[in-house]
Amino acid sequence: MGRGRAKAKQTKVARDLKYRTHETDFGALAKELHGDEPDSEEQDDGPDLDQWSDYAEPRRD
Repeated sequence: MGRGRAKAKQTKVARDLKYRTHETDFGALAKELHGDEPDSEEQDDGPDLDQWSDYAEPRRD
C-alpha cells in the first residue's frame, strides 16, 4: 500500500520520455560515451584541492 502515487508519477515520466520528441546531439553523446575530450582548450577542474587539504584527516600508516 502507499505505492500508487509513486507508481503513477513513474508512469507519467516514462510516458513523457517515450512520446516527447527530443533534440538530441548524437555527436556530443558519442564523444561523451567514448571519452573524447571536449573541443574547448581550457577546462575547469573545479576548486583547487589545496584549499580543502585542511579538512582532510591525516593519513594513518
